[in-house]
Amino acid sequence: MTKDLSPSRAALKSVAIPSEHGGWMFLLEPILLGLSVGPSFSGMMLAFAALGAFLTRHPLKIAIDDRRKRRFFTRTVLAERFAAGYASCAALAFMLAAITARADFWQSLALALPFALVQFYYDATKRSRAAVAEVSGALALGAVAPTMLLMAGGSLQPALTLWLLLASRAITAIFYVRARLRLEYGKSIRAWPVWFIHVGAFMTVATLAHLERVPWLAAVALAILLARALWGLSHRRKPMRAQTVGVHEVFYGILTVILIAAGYWFGI
Repeated sequence: MTKDLSPSRAALKSVAIPSEHGGWMFLLEPILLGLSVGPSFSGMMLAFAALGAFLTRHPLKIAIDDRRKRRFFTRTVLAERFAAGYASCAALAFMLAAITARADFWQSLALALPFALVQFYYDATKRSRAAVAEVSGALALGAVAPTMLLMAGGSLQPALTLWLLLASRAITAIFYVRARLRLEYGKSIRAWPVWFIHVGAFMTVATLAHLERVPWLAAVALAILLARALWGLSHRRKPMRAQTVGVHEVFYGILTVILIAAGYWFGI
């Protein structure tokens, strides 16, 4: 049955623009870091391709869900059109990126593909809020930065270590925010697994810095995230609204990108 209603501006926005603030964060951080460390025209085109692919996900989820349940609304048509439009723009931008790339870049995309498929599976089964789905999506988006570096003529090992830095940031952020929101909603948590993840991420990055594979400012960024988790999941934390937690995490993400980029620029 079709409901032939003229879509309102709010309805268009709800279909066209994803409301997941964390997803935007995990998209923009790799783009900003990749363009800072390995700037190039092909990298800029890859950024547009990543944006198009990211925007495709939301209307595609709506369309798949409606079709699977044999429902056909005005929003179904809108979702299919937006998904097709975004995907077309992403494909065009990716073609330009591939044509203008200075070197081979497929290795990082091949490594990211399994994570993207895992997230797509969870989206299709309406479990996109699961931790596995969030981590997989963040890791897939994180591949944008190393791919930009490869497109600019960089080698594979520095590209993969850049991806590792973004993965450390993303994984710690996901588990911290999930635990922090549970606390703010009055639910009990076990803080030590989140702290353990942060300590592990910091020790990994600090070891790489000691081996001169990544800048020391990257380890400083992970130390700040560790301190944030130790305080934010303790009894001394200040209560926050969920939106405020999200805003603070955006700040920490920007700070992390700035520190890592500065480390690469100045060799610190």
